[in-house]
Amino acid sequence: MTIKVFAPASIGNVSVGFDLLGMAVQPVNGELLGDVVAIEGCDGSNQLAMEGPFVDKLPNDPKDNIVFTCIEIFQQALSEKGQEFDWVKLTLEKRMPVGSGLGSSACSIVAALVALNQYYQKPFSEAQLLAMMGQMEAQISGSLHYDNVAPCFLGGLQLMVNDKQIISREIPSFSQCYFVMAYSGINVSTKAAREVLPEQYDKATAIAFGQNLATFIDACYRQDLPQAMSHLKDVLAEPYRSGLLPGFDVCRQGVAELGALASGISGSGPTMFVVTDDKENAEQIQTFLQENYLQSPAGFVYICQTDVHGARLVC
Repeated sequence: MTIKVFAPASIGNVSVGFDLLGMAVQPVNGELLGDVVAIEGCDGSNQLAMEGPFVDKLPNDPKDNIVFTCIEIFQQALSEKGQEFDWVKLTLEKRMPVGSGLGSSACSIVAALVALNQYYQKPFSEAQLLAMMGQMEAQISGSLHYDNVAPCFLGGLQLMVNDKQIISREIPSFSQCYFVMAYSGINVSTKAAREVLPEQYDKATAIAFGQNLATFIDACYRQDLPQAMSHLKDVLAEPYRSGLLPGFDVCRQGVAELGALASGISGSGPTMFVVTDDKENAEQIQTFLQENYLQSPAGFVYICQTDVHGARLVC
C-alpha cells in the first residue's frame, strides 16, 4: 500500500516574529502549494525517486537529498527505540521552488517524516516528530529554527516557545484575511539571507521588536485586525534583506496604494506577502504583482488563506 502526504507552504517570520512566528498558507483556488511525498515498502535498500515541476533544482544524486537523510534519521530513531523496520521507497513530488521563502525545505522534510511515521504505525509523538523536523531543517539553513516546519506540520499560525517539550503553540489567526503570495522566480538561500543580518542590534531596535511582537499577539487573541496589521513590521531582517529582492520596495509602495493592510518578506525571500481582508482587493493586488514583481517565468502569484490543517494524507 502507498501512503501519500502533502505538506503546505508557509510564511516564516510573518514579518513581526523573526524565527518565532510562522503561518501555513493554502491557495483559495484549491491548488496544492507545497510538496507531496509517497511511501511504500521495497526490497534491498532504501530508495528515493524525485519528480515534479521543480525537481531540476534538486541534487542529482538522491542520497544527497534531505528527504533521503530523513529516512536515515527516522530509521536510526527506530533502532534506538529497539523497533525493527523494513526498507522503504519514497517518491518526492517537488512542487515548491527551492530558495523561495515559502518553506521549500520544510515542505520536503515535514512530508517525508509524516509519511514515515504513518508507514511505521506512528511510533513517534507530534513533539518528537517536530524535534526531528527542526534537526533536519538546521542542516539546510545552518541554524535551528521552527518557524517553517511547525506551521507546515501543524497548520495555522504558530508561535515558537522556549520549551523543548512543547516547541510551538498555535495562535488565533484572521480567517477573513487573504494573503497574496508573490514568488519572483529568483532564488535566495536561507543561509545567505541570514549572513546579511548584523551580529548585534541596538537597544531601541530590540525594544521595538518586542513591542511589535507582543502587540501583534495580543491583537490576534482579541481578533483586533487593525491593531495586528499596524504592528506587522519587521525591524530585524527586512531592512537588510529588502535589497536582495529586486522590485520589493517599489511593489510594497504600490500595494499600499492599492489598499493592502500590510506586506512583508516571506521567510528569507524572495517571496513577498501582502495582506488584505477583501477578495476583490486581493485580485487587484495579484494582478499588480504579476505585472511588477515577477522576475522570471518560474515566478507565480497565489491568493491564499491560512491553512489550518498542516501536513495531511492525500489520495
